[in-house]
Amino acid sequence: MKKKITVLTLCAMFFAPSFPVEAQQAGKVPRIGLLRAGSPPDPMIEAFRQGLRDLGYVEGKNIVIEYRWAEGKNERLPDLAADLVRLGVDVIVPGGNAATSAAKSATKTIPIVMQSSDPVGTGLVASLARPGGNITGLSYLVTDLSGKRLELLKETLPKVSRVGLLSHPAGNPVELQETQDAARTLRVEVKILEVRDPKDFESAFEAGKTARIGAISVLASPIFYAHRTRIVNLAAKYRLPASYNQSEFVEVGGLMSYGPPFRDLFRRAAAYVDKLLKGAKPADLPVEQPMKFELIINLKTAKQIGLTIPPNVLVRADRVIR
Repeated sequence: MKKKITVLTLCAMFFAPSFPVEAQQAGKVPRIGLLRAGSPPDPMIEAFRQGLRDLGYVEGKNIVIEYRWAEGKNERLPDLAADLVRLGVDVIVPGGNAATSAAKSATKTIPIVMQSSDPVGTGLVASLARPGGNITGLSYLVTDLSGKRLELLKETLPKVSRVGLLSHPAGNPVELQETQDAARTLRVEVKILEVRDPKDFESAFEAGKTARIGAISVLASPIFYAHRTRIVNLAAKYRLPASYNQSEFVEVGGLMSYGPPFRDLFRRAAAYVDKLLKGAKPADLPVEQPMKFELIINLKTAKQIGLTIPPNVLVRADRVIR
C-alpha cells in the first residue's frame, strides 16, 4: 500500500507542472496584426471583423487585433510592419501591395494573409495555386478589370475623346499599361495625372482641366481609397464623370465603379486567418480569386453633373444609388 501511494505521489509530482502549461497554451488569445495604408474608419475592417464573428471570434475576448495605420503615407508601412513583428502577432493581415510587401520584408515566418491586385506579377507569391513562403490570401484582379472600366466609361460617354488617369507611382504598373492598351483600342487619348502625395490631388485635377479631359478613371491605390471622399468631391467640383475600382467610392458620391465586392473579400480573409490559427501552412493555401464583379452607378451624382446614363449601361448595373 505504501509503495502504491509513493508511486502515485511521484506521478503527481511529475505531471503537475504540465497542467498549468497546457492550461496557459489552451487559454492563449491569438493576436492578429492589421496593417493598413489609410486611416480609420474603414469599411473593409468592419467586414473583416464580421468575418471573424461569423467564425466565433469575438474581439477582446478570444482574439486580439493590433491596428496599424499608415495614414496615407506608404513610407511608414515598413516600420509599422516591423512593430507588429516585434509584438509577436500570430498572423499579419495587410491591405494592398505596398502593405503586403512591407510585411513580407519584415518577416519570413509569421503567416501573412494579403489582399493584392496582382500577387504573382508583383512577386508576392510564386503562384496562385502554390503561393509558397509565408504569404497567402486573396487577389482582387484589379489589373484584369482596368480595361473593362475604361470601356464602361466610354459607353457612358460615347463622345469622350480624352480621359485622365489618376495614378500613384507606387501603384501597379500592369494596371496602368492595360488601361493605356484599352484606350488605344477604344481610340481614347489618355492623360496621366500622377499623385505622389494627397496634397497633389487638387493640382492633378487642375492639370486634367487644362488638358481638356472629358472624364477621369481612378486607378487602384490604397492612398486613393484612404482619400476617396476628397477625390469624389474634386470630381464633382470639376464636373468630371469618374470611374473607380471599388463601390466605396460610389457610396460617398462617386459616379460609377466596376470590380469585385471588396467587403466580401475582406470577410473571406477571416477564413484564412482561422485556418492558419488552427495550424494550416500559408504555402499550402491557394490564393483565392473573386468570382463576382459588380457595376455600381450613382444616379444622384449623374444628375448633379448633368449626365444621363445610357439605358444600355444602366440596365447592366448590379446596384443603383438614387
